[in-house]
Amino acid sequence: MGGGKRFAVLLCAEDSDYVKKRYGGYYGVFVEMLAEEGETWEVFKVANGEFPDDDGIADFDGFVITGSCNDAHGNDVWICKLIALLNKLDSLNKKVLGICFGHQILSRALGGKTGRAISGWDIGLTSIHLSSSSSKLFSSLKIPTTLSVIECHRDEVRELPPKAEVIAWSEKTGVEMFRYGDHMLGIQGHPEYTKDILLHLIDRLLQRSFIEESYAEVLKARLVKVEPDKEAWKKLCTSFLKGRL
Repeated sequence: MGGGKRFAVLLCAEDSDYVKKRYGGYYGVFVEMLAEEGETWEVFKVANGEFPDDDGIADFDGFVITGSCNDAHGNDVWICKLIALLNKLDSLNKKVLGICFGHQILSRALGGKTGRAISGWDIGLTSIHLSSSSSKLFSSLKIPTTLSVIECHRDEVRELPPKAEVIAWSEKTGVEMFRYGDHMLGIQGHPEYTKDILLHLIDRLLQRSFIEESYAEVLKARLVKVEPDKEAWKKLCTSFLKGRL
């Protein structure tokens, strides 16, 4: 089914104990959503300085950049190295899917601007609206033009790279998704997340005093009543990454 293709997850976060125990780390979460029979998947812990060799990059068919606790507008050594890698992947026309921090760093690498979201934290389920051009792009997938996705971010893409196109937006975030050529796609939300991962993340944010207890309780109460469109997102992400759009 997968035709022997090779993919790499560029892991930009430390795994929480919960995600490690339940899913084998965030790498396991992405593999569960994206991997198909016959494919090879590898992980590079780029936040720990572990990157693919320059000589080996060409052997991969696609790359996924994960979320992170770090700011995409930061200048940590590994972030600068990741930007250089993304520029190489662009020159090689490799498929790259950026998620949350990955979406922001991809935009920055291509010449866009990121920073703190003017509207503050966006945590919970968000309805995002696909643009008319993206509705055509994804028409073969037969998915709705409004999709529910789990979000957890306080940064955003403020200015798109030249030649990039906004393909989805929400009430809170102007650039929920963008595409750059037919080989790079950024998604601000977390299509790979389950509600239990978000609930544990809310607890971690509360413990670290990023959010207030009253806000955390409101978020948890809201989550009980709603579900993300996980199957539609899975179809969209796998179809893009495997060149089936």
